[in-house]
Amino acid sequence: MEQNLSTYRIFFEVAKQGNISKAAESLYISQPAISKTIVRLEDNLNVKLFKRNSRGVSLTEEGEVLFHHVQEAIHHIEEAENALQKMKDYHIGHLDIGASTTLCRYILLPYLKKFMEEFPNIQINLKNQDSAKNIQVLEAQDIDIALVAIPKHLSPNQKVILEQEVEDIFVASPKYIENLKALHGNNFSLFQNATVMLMDDKNVSRHYIDMYIRENQLDFKQVIALNTMDLLIDFAKIDMGISCVIRSFVEKDLENGSLVQIDIAPPIPRRKIGFMYHANNCSKSLESFLSFLEKEKD
Repeated sequence: MEQNLSTYRIFFEVAKQGNISKAAESLYISQPAISKTIVRLEDNLNVKLFKRNSRGVSLTEEGEVLFHHVQEAIHHIEEAENALQKMKDYHIGHLDIGASTTLCRYILLPYLKKFMEEFPNIQINLKNQDSAKNIQVLEAQDIDIALVAIPKHLSPNQKVILEQEVEDIFVASPKYIENLKALHGNNFSLFQNATVMLMDDKNVSRHYIDMYIRENQLDFKQVIALNTMDLLIDFAKIDMGISCVIRSFVEKDLENGSLVQIDIAPPIPRRKIGFMYHANNCSKSLESFLSFLEKEKD
């Protein structure tokens, strides 16, 4: 396109007003500048766009054709500008968040509830997948932010907010512990005599526990692998075995006695989870969510 947008805006205003002086007043441009712009446009298009009359100017047949298309284009531009203004004024937008089933239920959902009360016009798209996959798609900027287990080493583009520590522990029902004692005596071997229930080997939490097991040269005789921590908690409650879970997720169960913590030595080192985002992401919806999380830190 040889002409720039300002040229067509001037043409549109002259055609709409039917008078160069009125168009000049409307656009805050001098009459000579407008006249030169119209002449240049006619020369470039090699057509006559206006004809003079006693009241000012009117469109030629070619001018009518151009006016119809320019009017439509300017209308679409104004619609886009209005839409952008509404997005700014009413916080309209969308936010893609990644989180595993466990982190989504126990940590993300309370934050989302409060965020959506404050920003009801931001559409939330939740990608339910494990931390490793979320970090991968976050690096590709296919999601805006992810609640993940924080890796030891971050790339320069990876930023973390609202970081917190979690503690992995082994729990079981009181009845299951009594059954172990009845079968193997009070000094039963946790890892040799019990059925141990862990997350499946695709999960980041499982990788962390496997590293602990290797470093401490432990050997589990019987292992059940499950794909959510909810199932680990539920299976422990119905006396199926000893589950490795995040302590904060079973606080109420420990308080009411439906589950008991099993002390092990050495204890599993604490690890960190948090919201991770890409430094190059300039989404307004992400900015709103990060500002919200900053307030939640206080």
